[in-house]
Amino acid sequence: MPAPKKTAKRTFLVASAALLSVSLTAPAAPAAPAPKTSPSATPPANMSTVGGARLGQAGTQVDLASGVPVLPKDLTARSWIVADAESGQVLAAHNAHWRLPPASTLKMLFADTLLPKLPGTQEHKVAAKDLAGMGAGSSLVGIKENETYTVHDLWLGVFLRSGNDAVHVLSAMNGGVAQTVTDMNAHAQELQALDTHVVSPDGYDAPGQVSSAYDLTLFARSGLQKKDFREYCSTVRAKFPGETKKDKKGKKTRTSFEIQNTNRLLSGDYDLSVYQGIAGVKNGNTTNAGATFTGVAERGGHVLLVTVMNPEKKEHNDVYRETAKLFDWGFQAVGKVQPVGELVPPKSAVSASAQPNPTASAGQAGGGQAGGSSAKPVASASVRSGSSGMGIALGIAGGVVLLLAAGAYLVNRRWPLPDLVRRRSRP
Repeated sequence: MPAPKKTAKRTFLVASAALLSVSLTAPAAPAAPAPKTSPSATPPANMSTVGGARLGQAGTQVDLASGVPVLPKDLTARSWIVADAESGQVLAAHNAHWRLPPASTLKMLFADTLLPKLPGTQEHKVAAKDLAGMGAGSSLVGIKENETYTVHDLWLGVFLRSGNDAVHVLSAMNGGVAQTVTDMNAHAQELQALDTHVVSPDGYDAPGQVSSAYDLTLFARSGLQKKDFREYCSTVRAKFPGETKKDKKGKKTRTSFEIQNTNRLLSGDYDLSVYQGIAGVKNGNTTNAGATFTGVAERGGHVLLVTVMNPEKKEHNDVYRETAKLFDWGFQAVGKVQPVGELVPPKSAVSASAQPNPTASAGQAGGGQAGGSSAKPVASASVRSGSSGMGIALGIAGGVVLLLAAGAYLVNRRWPLPDLVRRRSRP
């Protein structure tokens, strides 16, 4: 494998002060009511206009000027969005604010909320009550009662296997499921993800639990500014602790087993190649939500975020195929197409920009890690024990939010290095 080339640190202006002011002062359309257990196949007439008026309109929003490639014709998802992760510009969208069941893509908000609270080296012995209340048929990583796990282990279970058991144990460490739901809803409000209402922290189908392609993209963008988040969401495979057993002599041993990321654009599948430049983020699938996915990829010096929710086609891996088509379009269109909206900054960034000393660090404004953030961009994510080095996002979005005198929302990032840009062979 050739050595990755160095990637220069780049600083990007995410939104000008004027655009920020317009987007935050424009009145939002009334939010659509939470969908029933089986959501309508028709988007509501009135949707949120956070990020721009066009994003609140039903149907596809794109400006196809001269030189801009046409969108793929065979897209079937109920909702999708293509955004420049660094500038925040929304290049194209389809029912971006339609409130739909999110499935396990909601785990991005879960991680963005809890990661700063729980050190990776912290250990926890699992009690029976920690695993109570999981929905029937939940995806599991294989956590066992009375076994001890590190927080790092548990997060690998969340991101790679989408383990609801890992989510419930981490929630127990955070004061319980109810407290975690409260924290997640509060963090969604902070991120201006106003389409989102959390009922279950693992994304399992629940009445009234909704999000949107727009909000899921906000969660990914915020999460990617955390070093640990970048590591976990881009790890292809890892070793996970197994069950402790005794031999005939009473000696205790504990083995491990391999887990692989269920994000098929990252890990590949028998009918799907690894997507060139992919570096995360999270997939999901439930009865009510269908297939959902948010991905981040880098190509040609651009970093894009794509979210796809519930393709009508129910073919194997179709959510990834539609995502790949939107990525391909986005990389051809970026720099040519006029944006139809923007990804808004967190509320704290907006509040801090109004302060008399706007040069101070915004701290948590961009989702920076509590107690460990600094304005210095992170050069690379460390390769932790048990994780596949190939799967570590070496410094995606390794910066924190700074607020400058102009009141703009500025992000210093080091995006995926060539190790993640090269097309990798299937495992």
